[in-house]
Amino acid sequence: MDLAGCCAGHDMLRGALTMFSALTALFTGSNCATTAQDFDAARRRMVETQLQAEGIRSTAVLQAMGRVPRHLFVPPELRDRAYENSPLSIGLGQTISQPYIVAYMTEALQLTRDHVVLEIGTGSGYQAAVLAELAREVLTIEIVPPLADRARAALSEAGYSNITVRTGNGYLGWPERAPFQRIIVTAAPDAIPQALVDQLAVGGIMVAPVGTTSQEIVIVTKTPEGVAEKRTIAVRFVPMVQKPK
Repeated sequence: MDLAGCCAGHDMLRGALTMFSALTALFTGSNCATTAQDFDAARRRMVETQLQAEGIRSTAVLQAMGRVPRHLFVPPELRDRAYENSPLSIGLGQTISQPYIVAYMTEALQLTRDHVVLEIGTGSGYQAAVLAELAREVLTIEIVPPLADRARAALSEAGYSNITVRTGNGYLGWPERAPFQRIIVTAAPDAIPQALVDQLAVGGIMVAPVGTTSQEIVIVTKTPEGVAEKRTIAVRFVPMVQKPK
């Protein structure tokens, strides 16, 4: 047996296989974060370096963010960036919010397992998934039909059964299921919609980005004496559209 020729043959075979793997990765859009273990590790880093390190304190919220597979809620070509602390385009002029903002707004809701949450602006479905980890039920409204369809598919793939997605105008809320103990808005109106205030239960909390050229997160609490608003951090969300006349 010609050992030199055999080794050379093996080297050529390994080279061909390496080239084949590289071409496959190129044409399938795969990258270094392609396995479940890779995504799990990236998600753990996200929780530690982007959330805990930046002041998210709720253990329940941190655990929820560590469980939700964010990569399932972004376009396939962006999955290698799913756990970056930045918003990402999901098409149709919409974005998935950066993880810190999702965690911040979720923490502000002070959720418990007995809460039913109304979300305005389903988008990718990611925020709804995080809420579903903490609440009994999530009802979410998306005004763009293709986004609502995509979110339903992503939420189903991720295994969530306590989320209902409705295609409709979030300004109107979900009156037949009101009042809600918790409401979250993930698109920015110029002011808190009155219909949502009306549908917030006494003792309830609503969290929303509010503003046009500049925006802030507003935390609304409703008591028997009335409604109080607390303005917190500056943000940038897509505008909430189709405000009723």
